[in-house]
Amino acid sequence: MPSQGRSLHVATLLTGLLECLGFAGVLFGWASLVFVFKTEHYFEDLCEPSPGLTSNATGHDDCTAQDERFSLIFTLASFMNNFMTFPTGYIFDRFKTTVARLIAIFLYTSGTLIIAFISAASASLLFLAMPMLTVGGVLFLITNLQIGNLFGKHRSTIITLYNGAFDSSSAVFLIIKLLYEQGVSLRASFIFLSLCGAWHVGRTFLLMPRGHIPYPLPPSYSYGLCSGDSAGEEKEERAESRKLHPPSGELPSPKEETPGPAWPEEPHSFRSYVSSRRFAWHLVWLSVIQLWHYLFIGTLNSLLTSLASGDRALVSSYTNAFAITQFFGVLCAPWNGLLMDQLKQKYQKEARKTGSSASAAALSSAVPSLTLTSLLCLGFALCASVPILPLQYATFILQVISRSFLYGGNAAFLTLAFPAEHFGKLFGLAMALSAIVSLLQFPIFALIKGPLQNNPFYVNVMLVLGTLLTFVHPFLVYRECRQEAAPATSA
Repeated sequence: MPSQGRSLHVATLLTGLLECLGFAGVLFGWASLVFVFKTEHYFEDLCEPSPGLTSNATGHDDCTAQDERFSLIFTLASFMNNFMTFPTGYIFDRFKTTVARLIAIFLYTSGTLIIAFISAASASLLFLAMPMLTVGGVLFLITNLQIGNLFGKHRSTIITLYNGAFDSSSAVFLIIKLLYEQGVSLRASFIFLSLCGAWHVGRTFLLMPRGHIPYPLPPSYSYGLCSGDSAGEEKEERAESRKLHPPSGELPSPKEETPGPAWPEEPHSFRSYVSSRRFAWHLVWLSVIQLWHYLFIGTLNSLLTSLASGDRALVSSYTNAFAITQFFGVLCAPWNGLLMDQLKQKYQKEARKTGSSASAAALSSAVPSLTLTSLLCLGFALCASVPILPLQYATFILQVISRSFLYGGNAAFLTLAFPAEHFGKLFGLAMALSAIVSLLQFPIFALIKGPLQNNPFYVNVMLVLGTLLTFVHPFLVYRECRQEAAPATSA
């Protein structure tokens, strides 16, 4: 029986990895899909005859309004990707795994079917389909992250790996684009994704629990194929949760693991943490960096078209290169967690020797991660701001590394900086507020295409200055940790 359980765990792990890699974060391959949509003449009626020598995707018309429409769709979908983290997390906590996954399958399959059967005449339905695809993918990720609980000491590695797979799934739209160029229709590709809903349903009932996977894992815990008694599974889960955890919940977050707060032990209200300087600067850090990434992904097709002077073959080549680099997010993501784990062990060992605060030592481990993420984003922003086409290869590499560090670093900081009982609410609030900031990408794009006449120089300067502002956050955290450790070392 133990070997059967272990085989089930491995099957759950591998199929969960495939689900995150193949379905969960496909939105971020948007640039590849836009290329196909333009070839299919979506929103082409918005193009106007060019009064001058302006080059564009068609080589004859000014398609600024078409680009704005695609940018608006991505803005809405990326907003939903973050803003819906809180409500989808609530659905998962309240209604458990099976219900959450069935909702995800319904949304995802509906989204793929809409895209499969629309045409240029009904392209406005993308405003409905892409958010459905996005929210369904987020629910897939959230329900899969608990699989790390099955593997004890490897839990953090698996959680980070799944987040990397979520980022890498943007390569799915590249595959669709390449198949399209080989004669496979867009409809056939999305019908295939829709039919995969049957696989998701089978996995839901055969390889996933009906409730939540507890952590630490009870020795007799069973689920899926090995569990013939769903009531027993739920009873065991509740008993283990009451024994091992406070009432705040068993699955910490969609991005990392159980928090260890670097706050004093006296109780504070949720409102006090939200209004704290620490949370405010972390929100600035997250929002500015995320805005850069969303703006870059959402406007990449327009940027490449401009830099390539409308050469569709060149645009296609660079779009493929960008999508390929996105696939390597699954390899980049674990390094941030590894860096923080190693530094946390080192600093806490030093804290025990000096008698300083262990919680401050743990929080100190986030400082290099926060700083490195800001530094990577600065390099990415500077490269993206230089209008030289070959330099965009470096931009693609820095962008994928920076993005893979961003979300793991965000959750890791919140787990270290705030108490466990408020972690879920703070995580959801941070993602929701940063989503509101991400809505700026559309007016910024409209500003560049309109009043600035396709010259993003001044916008890039402002965004680079905003990126420099993110370095304030790790500096303040570092200073706070030093101040907290100082009384103990001087005593």
